[in-house]
Amino acid sequence: MDDTLATDTARIALPPAPGADQYRSLDFANTAATLPAGQSYDLLSTPESAMRWLTAHDLATPDVRLYEVCAQRMRTLRAHIRALFAARVDSTTPAEGSLRAVNEALTAVPTAPLLDWDAAQGLRRVQAHPVDRAVNHALATLAADAADLLTGPDAGILASCGSAPCDRFLMRTHGRRHWCSTRCGDRVRAARAYARRVGAPD
Repeated sequence: MDDTLATDTARIALPPAPGADQYRSLDFANTAATLPAGQSYDLLSTPESAMRWLTAHDLATPDVRLYEVCAQRMRTLRAHIRALFAARVDSTTPAEGSLRAVNEALTAVPTAPLLDWDAAQGLRRVQAHPVDRAVNHALATLAADAADLLTGPDAGILASCGSAPCDRFLMRTHGRRHWCSTRCGDRVRAARAYARRVGAPD
């Protein structure tokens, strides 16, 4: 991603939605968004931007080099997680392919810390995290986080933004909040105020 594109993306990107601080998978699902006036952004559009996202969320270290095939894998898992979130919000049956994709990500790496010997510390448990499998570990972590969200006590407050055309998800943590950001909420309130002024239905 060149500097101009990175700057443009940073300028239009929405802030994290409510709940993103609790669930990295929610923030992951929201790395792409549709905005008004034909605008959109994708924080995983290039290996460099995907790497920045992983590093910012403590899912990789700066020494890991990401290739396009890895960024594509991230975008693919994101699409499946978004599909599962949408199915949960809409109370519909989730797509079998999305369930399979998340389960494959979950089982791609060891989940239990392995037993290791260190001359200074003796026997210890370590989470296997070789650099060449860093993306697998990141995707497994995100898949597990999404599974926890979808099956845990917060599943019932998972919602989609009510400010079209925004297609982000949020946790409805503040009563009946329907918007993923202040910007989206302001847009809906402005539209309602305009409709009242011109006498159009809300």
